[in-house]
Amino acid sequence: MSQNSTDQFFKSNVLGHPSGLFVLFFTEMWERFSYYGMRALLVLFLTSSIMGDNPGWGWPREHALAIYGSYTSLAYLTPILGGYIADKIIGYRWAVVIGAVLMTLGHLSMALEFDHMFMYLGLGLLVIGNGFFKPNMTSIVAHMYKNHPEKKDGAYTIFYMGVNAGAFLGMLLCGYIGESPEWGWSYGFGLAGIFMFVGMLQFYFTQNIFGEIGLKPTKENQEVLNETPEEAKRNPFSGFDLAMIAIVSIVGLAWIINDPISKITSFNLFDFNVGNLTGSNFAIIAALALFVFILVKRISQYTPVLRDRMIAIIILAFITVFFWASFEQAGGSMTIFASDYTDRLLEGNAKVIFNIVNTLITVIPLMIITYVLIKLFRQTFGKYSLGNIFLAIGFVIIWAIVIYMLKEQYSEVKAEIPATWFGILNSLFIITLAPIVSKLWESKYNPSATFKNGFGMILLGIGFAVLAYGSSSIPAGAKVASVSIIWLVLAYFFHTMGELFISPVGLSYVSKLVPGRMIAIMFGIWYLAIAIGNKTAGTMGGMIDEITAQYSMTTFFLIFTFIPIGIGLFIMLLSPIVKKLMHGVH
Repeated sequence: MSQNSTDQFFKSNVLGHPSGLFVLFFTEMWERFSYYGMRALLVLFLTSSIMGDNPGWGWPREHALAIYGSYTSLAYLTPILGGYIADKIIGYRWAVVIGAVLMTLGHLSMALEFDHMFMYLGLGLLVIGNGFFKPNMTSIVAHMYKNHPEKKDGAYTIFYMGVNAGAFLGMLLCGYIGESPEWGWSYGFGLAGIFMFVGMLQFYFTQNIFGEIGLKPTKENQEVLNETPEEAKRNPFSGFDLAMIAIVSIVGLAWIINDPISKITSFNLFDFNVGNLTGSNFAIIAALALFVFILVKRISQYTPVLRDRMIAIIILAFITVFFWASFEQAGGSMTIFASDYTDRLLEGNAKVIFNIVNTLITVIPLMIITYVLIKLFRQTFGKYSLGNIFLAIGFVIIWAIVIYMLKEQYSEVKAEIPATWFGILNSLFIITLAPIVSKLWESKYNPSATFKNGFGMILLGIGFAVLAYGSSSIPAGAKVASVSIIWLVLAYFFHTMGELFISPVGLSYVSKLVPGRMIAIMFGIWYLAIAIGNKTAGTMGGMIDEITAQYSMTTFFLIFTFIPIGIGLFIMLLSPIVKKLMHGVH
């Protein structure tokens, strides 16, 4: 079977898309279950008192958010190397398997949370494993749809539903188990590892459904995709290019790791000043300047059409930095806001209403995902029975934990909503709204990339405006408060709408705008933008105590209101320029 012959994938389809897309859907779902399940617990565990029924490490918020920002940043930075290794050496499939194994070990190491070294080892394994896993899943999707570009936006949005189905279940179940004094943090971290292992087994035993896509690269199957002869001018990396990239990578990596270490301990790798700049600020500014230089140098050497399209990607990536710097407050400052500033204790009619709502929003999405699972079984069980069996085992365990959780919640006289519960709202809204948005992108009303990005940023800013208003009654410097949960619910709704306009379609545009030989590397560059945004999110979120003490909680959230809205309006004004740079790509 030729790698170019992708039409055969559409002969066996589920909901109008190839069965292989839904194999990736469930594999990505288990990986996101583990990632977001752990992420939901990390800051809460680090900041929880060392005393009590479920003791944590008792860290200051600034320290916890520094390590959170570095971890989430590195998790998006390593895909650059992972994508390159897959492209040149081992292929997408083996990269996915290796990444899944490393992440399984990382989660299990974190389950030994009583020992600091096991926690740090676990975070390191998760970062490396994610580098192998993440870019190569999306690369497989890109190759599968290379002859059907009109369906790519819809395919990536469905794939993004798998991401959020996993995030929903991970935050719901790992959060419930981890926050529960009857279980504890170790069980929450361990549960994430179990389902990462299930995802690896399911993918490994079903991978032949992709034909030759993702195999170890050879001269025979390294065919150029999405590329015309005039665009095919090669641009190999020179020794100077590689040296500059190495310097930028080393300095950037050292800065990201040094940030939490210098806060948590007395060690500071950049303990010097250059003029009015601290050593840390000088290092990161220098690294960014070098990176911009090498990027401009590389782009100027491509053919005009490809050069313009890469500039368009950089513009979209620039927006992505600001989007994730704000959006990733969900795992940091918004989690702290849910834990310490929100009235989560319910009783009487409020408890009854919450139990009913929680049951519906848990069981209905799980039933929908199970329905998709059954549809996939009907198409693939005959050829890939073992992979499907592992997938079924995972869902049996999921249903068992959900039934146990709901039974416990109904038996309690009073209900305290877990702080991690609010994080599931983002995934719930995506699971609900993604099919509608996917159809919109496939219709004649599909807007341009810049409009999608601009409007998405404005929606994100509106979500923070809601939090700014909701927190207006909190006194300056307060460490605890009890504001209504409605403000977090509304904020997550607007944030989700903004995410649907920006994140999934970004991956689709990258795959459309660059040649096939550059897809994995360009996905890596895209994840670099997300990495910068994530680290910025941790740094800005770590200022919550300082800003609320000097000004107010409202001021803190207004920062994340004005910046996204301003960026959104600016990028919409750039629409004609970006459209021209894309040279006909829609």
